[in-house]
Amino acid sequence: MKILYISPENTVGTLGLYNRIHRAHGNISRYVTFYHSPKGFQEDICLNLPFNFTRPALKKIRHLIYKLYRGRQGYHTNREGYPPIWKPEGRFDAAFIAWKEKRWDKRIRKAIRSYDLYDADVVHFESGMDFYKDARFAKELQKRGVKIICHYHGEDLRSRGILEPLDALSDLNLTNEVDLLAKHPSIHYIFLPFDVDGFLKTYSPKQEYHAVPVVSHAPTNRYYKGSNVIIPICRKLEREGKIRFVLIENMPYNKAMELKRESDIFIDQIGNKGGWGYGMNSVESLAMGICTVTEMNPAYCEFVPDHPFVNANAETLYQALLNIIQDNTLRAHKGQEGKIWVRKHHDITSVGDALYSYYKKIGL
Repeated sequence: MKILYISPENTVGTLGLYNRIHRAHGNISRYVTFYHSPKGFQEDICLNLPFNFTRPALKKIRHLIYKLYRGRQGYHTNREGYPPIWKPEGRFDAAFIAWKEKRWDKRIRKAIRSYDLYDADVVHFESGMDFYKDARFAKELQKRGVKIICHYHGEDLRSRGILEPLDALSDLNLTNEVDLLAKHPSIHYIFLPFDVDGFLKTYSPKQEYHAVPVVSHAPTNRYYKGSNVIIPICRKLEREGKIRFVLIENMPYNKAMELKRESDIFIDQIGNKGGWGYGMNSVESLAMGICTVTEMNPAYCEFVPDHPFVNANAETLYQALLNIIQDNTLRAHKGQEGKIWVRKHHDITSVGDALYSYYKKIGL
């Protein structure tokens, strides 16, 4: 079986892991990305298209422009609907998208010819994104009998919405985020894949705690991670001499991992602005055996009742940190619990088995 992934970016390195999963099952797998990975993850076929709105400067411009359409929260405003549906924000947005796709078209068509991208049995559209908003690539795939899967992340359904033409063609919808299960009438959950053993060969857990505990936080987007709550509380604890705070931000992946590895406590997110619970940041820290703090709302706790997190919100974060700073035994227990939990739910073998069980359901 030939499997193809189409994705704006290899954002957290999962595309290479999916390749390994499929090859382990005796299949051929490749992935095409629109833009280079901001964290330097391995590329396969990268089109290097212009207008990458995940880059900080363009992201900021987009947010400011969207404030004109959506109000004070700009691009962060959640779309309504079940599922929410993407549409241009206005004439300027529609004109820009049409102009952008014309700029992209030659490079996309060349890639389709050069890599024979129609020659596949199943195509995963990461973020529910075709090369084109009218889903013309997916439409051609369907004509050829190819199975189509859409995999939604974070703001794909919260801020953007589905592309109606692509959604109409999809044989299966997947997500790694529990809150998105309530935003689409036909979507299924799968854990993020993670190569636990491979990761630990490079970033093995440290053996001892620091005399003054090191607490770290690594936001890719401060708004979504609730950094406006986390950073002041950590700075306060640092001034009180109770911790040393390390903000891991805007640096190469390897450097960020080394700093995270030296942490005694890691804080993922507070506030659920960018989705519930946790993401790859936490998977990495848990695999390292680091006591990890995040906000787990009641719905998420019910979904994963065996989770290993120290659960905190804006009101309880300061006291929660005090508790684990003062209790090395609790910290060590949570760290050990996290390593076991990540291997159980996120390791590529278990995720691969779950993915192929979904494949069977759609006749693959």
